[in-house]
Amino acid sequence: MPNSATSPNALADLRPPLPFLAAPGYAATDAWVAALQAAMPDERIVPFSALSPADQAAVTVAIVANPDPAELAACPNLVWLHSVWAGVERLLAEMQHSQVHIVRLVDPRLAATMAEAVLAWVLYLHRDMPRYLQQQKEQCWQPLPYRRAAQRRIGLLGLGALGEAAARSLQQAGFPVLGWSRTQKHLDGVDCYSGEAGLAAMLAQTDILVCLLPLTAATTGLINAQRLAMLPAGASLINFARGPIVVEPDLRAALDAAHLQHAVLDVFAVEPLPPDSWQWTHPAVTVLPHCSAPTDKESAAHIVAGNVKRYREQGLLPKGVDRQQAY
Repeated sequence: MPNSATSPNALADLRPPLPFLAAPGYAATDAWVAALQAAMPDERIVPFSALSPADQAAVTVAIVANPDPAELAACPNLVWLHSVWAGVERLLAEMQHSQVHIVRLVDPRLAATMAEAVLAWVLYLHRDMPRYLQQQKEQCWQPLPYRRAAQRRIGLLGLGALGEAAARSLQQAGFPVLGWSRTQKHLDGVDCYSGEAGLAAMLAQTDILVCLLPLTAATTGLINAQRLAMLPAGASLINFARGPIVVEPDLRAALDAAHLQHAVLDVFAVEPLPPDSWQWTHPAVTVLPHCSAPTDKESAAHIVAGNVKRYREQGLLPKGVDRQQAY
């Protein structure tokens, strides 16, 4: 017979609970708790609301999705937390005076999903889908000139895990790929740039600019009127990163002046996008509801489970967010 003292259920009973904390009203809490529990049968995964005061005092690890700061503060012995999102700028802003170790999600499946989205929407622009949609509304039967993928240069802002995966996907489709990052990178077949001069050089050659940067103090407002003007006339923008990286009035001016042909926007300074926002009705804008790379709960749960297991058994903290770089 198995030793009940070391069975998963017994371990779960002996260990402090592992809470899942999310924003008030978050609709997917139960789904996350179920996915995390399935991946960690030797843990007791509960929503914050199920914690007793004694549980809150015992918690050392938490799993979070943009949690309520008051709930985090209610766990005074919290050592580290694991976000189920790749972006952690909100956590960093709300926990700037806390010493709690913050871990963000790094998931190869998320990178593959983002690469799929980048390729899909680059092809949407490359094959003139916005113009064909407008022609349909006008009942205009007019084929547009075809341009080979090899003649369309794609510039990637951000060459981390997401940018690398996107670059490979674009290369396989035949697009020349350029990339810019904060520090110099070297990727096979990609013209890599860094620094202010490198950004200007890349933008000047870019037909479709894809933003995959994290939101930091350095990237906030990075895509402004000056840098949009560096793009060739008729270029397009895809923003799959964070809304505040792009200065929205400057983007609107570039679109109104027809310097930019189109913008595919999945992220905005305010989300959900308010009904009176100009992007909804602008003829040169495609609005997406922050859907380019949703987190896969099953995949993410297994990554979190591995990090928690190493901490429980070996006392090893996963690699945390660099608070200076904000990622």
